Amino acid sequence: MTFDSNRAWNEASRAVSANKEVVLAIAGVFFLLPQLIFSIFFPAPEMASGGTEQQVLDAASAYYASILPVMIPVALCQALGTLALLGVLDTDRRPTVGEAIGNGLKALLPYLLAQLVMGFALMSIGLAVATVFAAAGGKVGVIVGLAIGFVLVVPIGVRLSLVAPVIAVDKLRNPIAALIVSWRLTKGNTARIFGFYALLFVAMMVLMLVSGIVTLPIGLLAPKDIAVPVGAGIQSLVAALMAAYFVAVIGQIHRQLSGGSPEVLTSPFE
Repeated sequence: MTFDSNRAWNEASRAVSANKEVVLAIAGVFFLLPQLIFSIFFPAPEMASGGTEQQVLDAASAYYASILPVMIPVALCQALGTLALLGVLDTDRRPTVGEAIGNGLKALLPYLLAQLVMGFALMSIGLAVATVFAAAGGKVGVIVGLAIGFVLVVPIGVRLSLVAPVIAVDKLRNPIAALIVSWRLTKGNTARIFGFYALLFVAMMVLMLVSGIVTLPIGLLAPKDIAVPVGAGIQSLVAALMAAYFVAVIGQIHRQLSGGSPEVLTSPFE
């Protein structure tokens, strides 16, 4: 089946719009709230001007090491939210919110295992290519190797990008089997799906830039104890909405390529 990006976007938008109350509730709990807490209480450190490259790297390393214990539960929460939203937007079954979250919990471990396998495989491929080129060309070889590794890894990541709906919607709990199914579903449509993801990424970056511009006057004019939570709230809201739409998109890509018939999405979720 040939992938139709316009159809995928239209159906994803209709699904979110038809079930907006539930989508907003789940996105608020699993995406917005963790992101908001993280932004307010664990902001990135401000780098002092005039610091050396090594000092910047040391500061960044120390920051990420300090927030790692927080990033893990945040990532788990967002993974559960992704799986729950896919269940909510699965219009063939229309589970209740509780059932969607329950199914998300059941799918969480297989999904995490699949992500670990995929991440390890992609990282191994990228590092292997970079190592080969580094041995041949030093620093320049590393850069060239990383670039080539990225070119090789991206299509593989696109082919495996439907693992979440395969696990959450098809209820295939074997992580390796889920990766194989995603690989098969995307066969012949890698370039189209990648182009669609690239357009979505650009659109999301523009929205984040706009939200940053909107919050800039608040940061300049309002007291810090007001500007920080307000700015974090606006940017977290935008990020949560983008995450919800992206989940809807991958759900509709999966539905389209797996041959799922589009349901009437204009009736609200119950």
